[in-house]
Amino acid sequence: MTQTKWWQKAVVYQIYPRSFQDSNGDGIGDIPGIIQRLPYLKELGVQVIWLSPIYQSPNDDNGYDISDYQKILPEFGTIADVREMLLVAHELGLKVMMDLVVNHTSDEHFWFQKSRQSKNNVYRDYYIWRNPVNGHAPNNWLSDFGGSAWEYDAKTAQYYLHLFSKKQPDLNWDDPKLRQEIYTMMQWWLIQGIDGFRMDVINLISKQSGFPDDPKVDHDSHGSSMVFVANGPNVHQYLQEMNKLVLSKHDIITVGETPGVTTDDAVKYAGFDRHELQMVFQFEHTELDNSHEGLGKWSNDRVNLVDLKRSLSKWQTHLYGHAWNSLYWNNHDRPRVVSRFGNDSEAYRVQSAKMLAATLHFMQGTPYIYQGEEIGMTNIALSSIDQYQDIDTLNAYDDLVVQKKRVTPEQMMAYIHHSSRDNARTPMQWDNTKNAGFTTGSPWLPVNSNYQTINVSDAFSDRESIFYFYKKLIALRQQLPIITTGRYEVLDLEDEFVYAYRRIGKDSQLLVISNFSDQPQIRHYNFGTITSLLIGNYRDDAGDILRAYETKVYLIEM
Repeated sequence: MTQTKWWQKAVVYQIYPRSFQDSNGDGIGDIPGIIQRLPYLKELGVQVIWLSPIYQSPNDDNGYDISDYQKILPEFGTIADVREMLLVAHELGLKVMMDLVVNHTSDEHFWFQKSRQSKNNVYRDYYIWRNPVNGHAPNNWLSDFGGSAWEYDAKTAQYYLHLFSKKQPDLNWDDPKLRQEIYTMMQWWLIQGIDGFRMDVINLISKQSGFPDDPKVDHDSHGSSMVFVANGPNVHQYLQEMNKLVLSKHDIITVGETPGVTTDDAVKYAGFDRHELQMVFQFEHTELDNSHEGLGKWSNDRVNLVDLKRSLSKWQTHLYGHAWNSLYWNNHDRPRVVSRFGNDSEAYRVQSAKMLAATLHFMQGTPYIYQGEEIGMTNIALSSIDQYQDIDTLNAYDDLVVQKKRVTPEQMMAYIHHSSRDNARTPMQWDNTKNAGFTTGSPWLPVNSNYQTINVSDAFSDRESIFYFYKKLIALRQQLPIITTGRYEVLDLEDEFVYAYRRIGKDSQLLVISNFSDQPQIRHYNFGTITSLLIGNYRDDAGDILRAYETKVYLIEM
């Protein structure tokens, strides 16, 4: 890395459109609602907005099953609304990044409708079709949503591959015509004025030839073959082609969602000299609380701080000077950070939310804030499985409780309260009026009952709120180059309660200290003259005494 790029100093805010702001009372968030709230994001201080999919979709997987890349789902609005959103955002100095879902489409996409008609039609090779093997699926791969990753199609007596829902058939990137269709579509969106792409499971696009069995498949668990399939033989060739034909022609931001990557893999995808992507989302730190009983993410375990420090520090250290980190705690697929890594009780929610924010935002990389994180929104504990919408949650309950009887209904609900994707998808809490100001109608997913006390309106009126803490963190990133360029060094890696690290620059250092417990801790870090306390979540500085969930960041002049 030679010169700092704009996206390295940027802070990104993820919007889940269905749950952000409803403008017409149908209970579903929409693009006019996003436009209405753009001044709020400008006030927060972020530079980039990432939108989860708004394309035409039957919504089997809430928009990640796209049936037309160049049309907008009517419940979200129109392409004219998108153009207005881009215009207003750009006038406010905000950039807009779109979700790009090109590992798979919906089975209702025109390409797949044609592909399944016959074995010799021109769209057949746009998808992955294989003959049965001994009367069953071509291999043992498991879908990430449970069950086989293959679906038999009687019309042509072959199976098609779907690493997610059976309504999400995987595209065949080995077909050059398919790749060109995708590049043309991407170029069309860039002409509309978007400022980048977040690429969904982009490291799954190249599958191993021969389709060998996954040696780690366990049909008794709720496992997946995603990691086995990831990082296939031609993935870098295809991404370099995409970069050459599309991405390199525009000054945009790109981030790839890449399950199962190592730090070495990340350098290949996002290395400064690789001409592929600018950064990747990796999941290592978000999988530390996975089940110890072979149930995937379905658990309610707490993350061990030493494990968390070891993971985040490895990524900070290994990528330094070679590739760029993305920094995130939660997103539309992950539980709420304050409930997962902090303490969402009334006594500690605010302090622990601030502590988590500071811990992440002073690392090297581009931070991503998920909607509601900046006001400390929490997980939701719905009482019945019937109240959940997420296909992953519903499939897991059916698989583990109903079919396999691995888990009792009560235990599974506890896991769901901790791990379900719907925890992140409850409507944004704007104020304490009905439905938290999200909609005048009936919301598509229940609003968290704590909206009476956790909402944007109350956050605005409290200068000590989590919102203003995030606003200051974002401003500091713009003001202090060391946050972008400084080298990371973890302190006392084996400390089970305190996460401390420093960022080392030419003329100064930052010392970041965070107490991840509700008990006071005493720690002393001696690095010369501390010139100023940049930010903290208590009104005073008690020196070596760290109070419950206390965080503080010092600037040290060298």
